[in-house]
Amino acid sequence: MTSLLLLPLDDTVVFPTMDVTLPVDTGGEDRVLLVPRHEGEYAKVGTIARVTRTVRLPGGARGAVLEGEARGIAGAAHTDHAGRLRVEVVEHPDDAPVDGRTRELEREYRAIVEELLELRGDDGRVAAFVRAITEPGVLADTTGYAPDLTFEQKVRVLETLDVTERLALAVELQRERLTELQVRKRIREDVESGAQQQQREYVLRKQMESIRRELGEDDASVVEEYRTKIEESGMPEEVREQAERELGRLERSGEQSGEAQTIRTYLDWLVAVPWSERSEEQLDPQGTREVLDADHHGLEDVKDRIVEYVAVRKLRQERGLDVTATDDKAEKAKRAAGTILTLIGPPGTGKTSIGESIARAMGREFVRMSLGGVRDEAEIRGHRRTYIGALPGRLVRALRDAGTMNPVILLDEVDKVGADWRGDPSAALLEVLDPAQNATFRDHYLDVELDLSEVVFVATANQAETIPGPLLDRMEVIRFDGYTVEEKVAIARDHLVPRQRERQGLLPEEVVVDDDQLRTLVAEYTREAGVRQLEREVGKLLRKTATKVAAGTATPPVHVDEAAIREALGRQKVFQEAAARTAVPGVATGLAVTGTGGDVLFVEANAMDGKGSGALTLTGQLGDVMKESARIALTYVRAHREELGIDREAFEDREFHVHVPAGAIPKDGPSAGITMTTALASLLTGRAVRHTVGMTGEVTLQGRVLPIGGLKQKVLAAHAAGLTDVILPERNRADLDDVPADVREKMRFHPVMTIGEVLELALEPAPTAAPAA
Repeated sequence: MTSLLLLPLDDTVVFPTMDVTLPVDTGGEDRVLLVPRHEGEYAKVGTIARVTRTVRLPGGARGAVLEGEARGIAGAAHTDHAGRLRVEVVEHPDDAPVDGRTRELEREYRAIVEELLELRGDDGRVAAFVRAITEPGVLADTTGYAPDLTFEQKVRVLETLDVTERLALAVELQRERLTELQVRKRIREDVESGAQQQQREYVLRKQMESIRRELGEDDASVVEEYRTKIEESGMPEEVREQAERELGRLERSGEQSGEAQTIRTYLDWLVAVPWSERSEEQLDPQGTREVLDADHHGLEDVKDRIVEYVAVRKLRQERGLDVTATDDKAEKAKRAAGTILTLIGPPGTGKTSIGESIARAMGREFVRMSLGGVRDEAEIRGHRRTYIGALPGRLVRALRDAGTMNPVILLDEVDKVGADWRGDPSAALLEVLDPAQNATFRDHYLDVELDLSEVVFVATANQAETIPGPLLDRMEVIRFDGYTVEEKVAIARDHLVPRQRERQGLLPEEVVVDDDQLRTLVAEYTREAGVRQLEREVGKLLRKTATKVAAGTATPPVHVDEAAIREALGRQKVFQEAAARTAVPGVATGLAVTGTGGDVLFVEANAMDGKGSGALTLTGQLGDVMKESARIALTYVRAHREELGIDREAFEDREFHVHVPAGAIPKDGPSAGITMTTALASLLTGRAVRHTVGMTGEVTLQGRVLPIGGLKQKVLAAHAAGLTDVILPERNRADLDDVPADVREKMRFHPVMTIGEVLELALEPAPTAAPAA
């Protein structure tokens, strides 16, 4: 331990092996301790330096030439007789053993430093100096010469006594500096390259202008081309003025201006609208009916309404009452008598395909617009031209795709239009679907009035409840309530089998599927209002047959029998289980309507001992309205127990549980009221419900049966499930006219006004006591 004079160095770090000249007074000492200091705080380690000589600095000040020798760790400090601060110093030379990691760090450090020097443009002298250093500690201390390292970083290197760790720290600091310099170089090169590219593009653009001028394809030619297109487009006068204004802007600004491409895109869309193109309409009611009958089986109500629509248009056109292309806007609004047909029904019932048939029957072009999941109002009205990437709305694009101003546009899945912060597309459709307004529809992008009065709009939806009220008010709803078994068999025979046979690569004479086998497919493998699942099953059956024909294991013609169906499709998937489910008291068969058509549901009731008298538990994902129906049912049965022959003890200290399978499917609505009442009455009287009976109707506390909706769909579901009797409210009697005649002939209907009539029809007779011996 040595006592040395302490010389603080503000914001300066001197490393061993450095020779420096500093404006300090060494007081005649041979050796001193140089300690870095920042804002009054000293570093933990200093540098022991030898004073080689004193010098006079410019300006008359005195200084000293110092030569760093080794690191020194300062200990106790005291003041000598001259008032100078001295410290006890422990010298720490770099005499630690060198291992393989140290040598690897040496190589890495030299490589990084050489790359740094190359980026800085070193002439080779500094690199040679670094390569000449053999001691790892001295090599690490060369970071003290780096001008880009901060004071704190240099102090960290000085305070690191272990040679290997100091070298690792030096490598890390120099690597960070190398990365920064590489990024700077890359940015500089990118900027220079960009400037050169811009200069090159400018020269090439000028050359291209010269070449186009020689070929007659300059700006003037482009403007003339647009002027010709505008002349030939047959635009209305107001639209032509707008187009010529934009063309003038393009001509004044030139092809090289920033907005030239935006103007050209706008003009392209403006001339793409088929302003003067119209299909020659065919208004033949008889021909329309023939086309619809050829394309679709059943759906008589739908076909009748479409034929009526065509017939009315024919009469209006013949008598000069219909809107024409030459009418002005006021006349169009006055004469507007359009109807927006909206086809509402379960999936797979042919709503979309009947739209195509309407277009074919009327001789018009057909365009389908899928609105499912659309949440942006701009999808209908278009974007403002101020937005980057702006486009017209779907209606303008539909007219462009159709190539005429009077196509049939199918608005598919209109009940699935959403709304969010981008607007409400259904609100934008209000103007489109209003015959009194759509003659002056204005797209935000085109910003000119677009005449949609000649377009035939047909909308489709699965359910009317989710269509906004104002939009539904502009529509004429045509219900698709699903197909009967016989209609499905006919559709499969005439449409599905031929289509799937062709898809599977089979010839008509190679496979034969009889009506009986198709009836088996409908009854035992599908339960749906439409025919999509039926088509999948037919496709699977014919695919298995095609595989056998291709493999040579079956010789055409192949007659598909029941055994082939079981082999191809597996075991039966749909069962008529009403008889088995209602065999015990407490189970009644109800009829319901879902988003996919009618369905049969079973209401189960049971009783158990409990502390509460008449407590009720409800399960099966029931909605609030359905829960209230269950409570009304229990209240009615308790209030009329004497009429029903139920003992008072049946309710004392007993709890009741009503369950409606399937438990994973949410259910709601009042139409299960009489079914729940029947199930509870069946349970408490011990009389089972007739297995052939299905029922639907709302019940009141006084036992009156109120009307319900969706009767046709419910009756079709009952028929498909094998039920032969349907109990329905008296006020729904008129709705039976909508049920297909072949279904009405096979079933018995029982309109009722009170729950007493329901129980009399639905419950089996009370068991009679055996005579006494």
